Amino acid sequence: MLFFYKLFTLLYSFGIRLIAPWNPKAKKWLDGRKDIFSKLQQAFASNTKPVVWMHCASLGEFEQGRPVLEKIRAEYPGVAILLTFFSPSGYEVRKDYSGADWIFYLPLDSRANAEKLLAIAKPQLVLWVKYEYWYYYLTAIKKRNTPLLLISGIYRKGQPFFKWYGGMHREMLACFAHLFVQNKASKDLLEKINITDNVTVGGDTRFDRVIEIAEGFKPIDVVAHFCYNHKVIVAGSTWDEDEKEMDHYANTHPEIRFVIAPHEIDEDHLQSIEKLFKNTIRFSELRKSIEAGIIADSQIANNVLIIDNIGMLSKLYHYATVTFIGGGFGEDGVHNVLEAAVYGKPVVYGPVYDKYIEAVELEDCGGGLSVGSALELEATFNELLNDAEVLEKSAFAAKNYVYTHKGATNKVMDHIQEKRLLTN
Repeated sequence: MLFFYKLFTLLYSFGIRLIAPWNPKAKKWLDGRKDIFSKLQQAFASNTKPVVWMHCASLGEFEQGRPVLEKIRAEYPGVAILLTFFSPSGYEVRKDYSGADWIFYLPLDSRANAEKLLAIAKPQLVLWVKYEYWYYYLTAIKKRNTPLLLISGIYRKGQPFFKWYGGMHREMLACFAHLFVQNKASKDLLEKINITDNVTVGGDTRFDRVIEIAEGFKPIDVVAHFCYNHKVIVAGSTWDEDEKEMDHYANTHPEIRFVIAPHEIDEDHLQSIEKLFKNTIRFSELRKSIEAGIIADSQIANNVLIIDNIGMLSKLYHYATVTFIGGGFGEDGVHNVLEAAVYGKPVVYGPVYDKYIEAVELEDCGGGLSVGSALELEATFNELLNDAEVLEKSAFAAKNYVYTHKGATNKVMDHIQEKRLLTN
C-alpha cells in the first residue's frame, strides 16, 4: 500500500503542475509551496516559545478547529501557534488570521518533507482536525514522541481503516495519542480494530464555533436594507444544481427576498445566477448605491441579492425567515447546516446528506427538511413561510439541536490540561 501511496502523491504533484497554467486554484497551491522550507526556517529562526501546530485540510476544518486554537491562545499565552492548510480555499481566506503566529501551506507529504518541517518547528503539541491523514507526517510525529490529538474525527464503516486492505490507514490511526470523535458510532468502529483506550466521544467543535459566531453577531447594513420588512430566504454555499432548483420559486414570488451566497464567486458563476434569476442585484452594486444615497430600503426593486464576496455567509443567516443550504443536489452532499440552525431558522437542503451526521440529526429532530426536487422545495418553502406554527416549531428545533451539542472544545482543553501537554 505504501508504494501506491507514494505513487499517488507523485501523480498528484505532477497533475497540479500540469494544470496550474490554466487552473487558478492549482496555481495558488503550487505558488504557495515555493521555497516553503526557506520561509519556514526564516520564520522560526528566532522562536523561543513552545509551539502548538494545528493542521487543517481547508476552511471548513479551520472553523472546526478554531475554538480549540483560540482557547489555547487564551489559556496558554506563552505558546506560539503554527497553522497549516493543504487547500488554497483555506489558506487564501485565512492567511492573515491573527490567532496564529505563522500560517503556511503544508508541504506535500514525503518522508523528507515531514522530517524537515518537524525539525524546524519542533512542536510540543500537534492538533489534526477531523481528517486528512498524511502518512509520513503522522508517523514522523509519533517517532518524535510528540503528542498528537485528533479533533472532531468521524468515521464510517466504508472507509479504508476498516477494510482488509487498510493496514497503512490503521497504522496512521495508531499515531494519535488521543482521538476525539464526534459520535459513539465512530468510537464503536474504532473498537472493532482494537483502538479503545485513547478514544473519547467529544462531539463536534463546530457547534461551539457557530454558537460563538451567532452570539457575536454584528449587523451587515447592506443586507438589512435589502431584507427590509420582507420574508427572506437565505441560500448559502449554493452550486449550479441548487440554484436551478430555486430559480422558478424566486422568479414567481417577487414579494419574497432571496439572498444567495454561492460556493464559488467567479464571474462565470455569478453571471449564470443572473441568467437564472430574473430580478437580481449584486451585493457590491447595492452597497455602492446605498452609500451614494441613490437607493433606500423601500425603493429596492430587486428580490434576489447575490453575494459576490467571501466571508459573511455565517452572518447572513441571521436575516433569514427560512434558510437553504447548498450541495445537497450535487454528488458531494450538503454543506454546513449548523451555521444556519444556530440562529433558530428552519434549514432546507437537497437529498444528498446521508454522510453528514449533523444534517441527518437535524432532520430527525425537525429542524432540517430534506427535499428531492424543485416541486418539493417550493412546497416546503410555502409551508414554512405561510404557516407560523410550522415555522416556529422547526426554528426552535434547529436552535435547540445546536445548543444541546455544545462543549466539545472544553473536552479537548480538559484533556490537554489533565495530561499537562502544554505545561513544562
